[in-house]
Amino acid sequence: MIKKILKILGGLLLVVVLLASAFFVHVWYFKPYDINLFFGRTALQFALQSPETLSSVRVLEQFGLDGHNAELDDASLAAGDRTLEQMLKAHETLLSYTDEDLEPADKMSKDVMLSLLDIMVEGQRFRFHNYPVNQLFGVQNGFPSFMESTHQIDDVGDAEDYLSRLSKVGVKFDQVLEGLRHRENLGILPPQFVVTKVLEEMNGFINTPAEDNILFTALASKMDEAKLGAEDQQTIATEAKQLIEQSVYPAYQKLIDYFVQLDNKVDSNHGVWNLPDGDAYYALTLRFFTTTDYTPDYIHDFGLAEVDRIQAEILGILEQEGWEVSGGFTSSIDNMAISPRFYYSDTDEGREQILADYKTMLVDIEKQMGSHFHDLPQATMDVQRIPEFKEKTAPGAYYQRPAMDGSRPGVFFANLYDIKATPKYGMKTLAYHEGIPGHHYQLAIQQELEDMPFFRKMIPFTAYSEGWALYAERVAYEMGMLPDPYDNIGRLQAELFRAVRLVVDTGIHAKRWSRERAIDYMQANTGMAESDVISEIERYFVMPGQATAYKVGMTKILELRQRAQQALGDRFDIKDFHRVVLNNGSVPLNILEQLVDQYIAEATG
Repeated sequence: MIKKILKILGGLLLVVVLLASAFFVHVWYFKPYDINLFFGRTALQFALQSPETLSSVRVLEQFGLDGHNAELDDASLAAGDRTLEQMLKAHETLLSYTDEDLEPADKMSKDVMLSLLDIMVEGQRFRFHNYPVNQLFGVQNGFPSFMESTHQIDDVGDAEDYLSRLSKVGVKFDQVLEGLRHRENLGILPPQFVVTKVLEEMNGFINTPAEDNILFTALASKMDEAKLGAEDQQTIATEAKQLIEQSVYPAYQKLIDYFVQLDNKVDSNHGVWNLPDGDAYYALTLRFFTTTDYTPDYIHDFGLAEVDRIQAEILGILEQEGWEVSGGFTSSIDNMAISPRFYYSDTDEGREQILADYKTMLVDIEKQMGSHFHDLPQATMDVQRIPEFKEKTAPGAYYQRPAMDGSRPGVFFANLYDIKATPKYGMKTLAYHEGIPGHHYQLAIQQELEDMPFFRKMIPFTAYSEGWALYAERVAYEMGMLPDPYDNIGRLQAELFRAVRLVVDTGIHAKRWSRERAIDYMQANTGMAESDVISEIERYFVMPGQATAYKVGMTKILELRQRAQQALGDRFDIKDFHRVVLNNGSVPLNILEQLVDQYIAEATG
């Protein structure tokens, strides 16, 4: 009798498995009947192509799936072809879902995905219009940064996965070289300064003894924190040293050799107007990053007007504080900036104090969040120094989102290379931008949203995310977190910096400004340290259009807030407005406008 029951149950189980398999096959290879299944399938298909992304988000580990942690992304041209084909198919399938058949939330998700896929389809002809190895990012610094900050080690198996990834560096670098040579054949060469700085960075990397290299020291630190056995640590460390010397360094040398010969072929620094069909490419980058149809001329002129407005406000504060301002903005801000009282000591102790003070600032503001926000993220955050091997060419700061499984906090990375680039009066604003309530709130809340397609928890729209972070600086000021007039100057300088970006980005890529002209303009109009100015200008050369998104996004959020305030009057609640902006994830600015208009209609109806 028992055998008969087991046989029946076994048969039922087989039917269930077959039905599930048939369902999976249908969903995976054909158009899913439900658009949410399509969203999930598309996100999974793209994610499965990137083991490094899977290691970063850490959603599969909870199901015992961790094979990806031993692999690196495929950077070959063939892999790029497959991704493009997959994107085109996803775009075609998405368009086949009719709006009338969708629930409002699903219609919005469709619009969000379409806004990204539409421009990617349009921009496929510019697929190689970029510089995948440059002074800011690329495999040469991205790989060691990824291994140091993202590859987690909890046991011996994780450490062996680390070794596996070290062993595959040669393949990954060869794939990148394939793409670089293809771009060279198409006439797409980087600015000259990119070659110089990449060579300096890579030569410094391989001239470091293996046991002092970040790939080795990070591994040792991770194994120690995981409390692996001494014998296991020694065995793994020995193999890691060998792999760095015999696999990693030779891979870097091949990339160095390529850039050495490339150095003889590039002798100027031009914006992307110099690339084939460069003006059309730049127009597309502006649309992609700002999610608007603003022209280069409109953005340039708006930037110039905002520079004048913000500078006048800064001069007004300086005059109130007793500074001589008759010489104009540049001399006035320079006079303030050279005062020693605004800087930490140029020592290891001074840099440690900067990190400690950043942490204190973030703890202090987090205690006040309830006055302006209904919803606070569960994920915690930390402040760390940008790894020293890349800080010379890295931006002033950046944020890394937390792992989805809670195993890694969000991290605000601060650049401490040039102590003069970290004046005390600018620190609070930077902390609020990168941390709370800036990127950490926006990205952590987005990841933690329930009943939201996975792709919307991950998708980036720069105008939204960077616009929010710049807006967050303003919110912190409105909360009373910048009572010192000099801290408010720091906030205004940060906004001024983003207004200047509108001018120089369009200047470089549309108006054909030289590198030197752009540096001179930014230095004269921001009061920033020269090292920061050079890094920023060179950033805009390799990331055309991206720098315009900050101010454009902030301006739109403020415009929508004012619209809501005028429509709702006394019924306006800043916490409700922030819930609308944050609790729908990252969206294009036109969709954000729809959300705010819907909120106004519901509140007045």
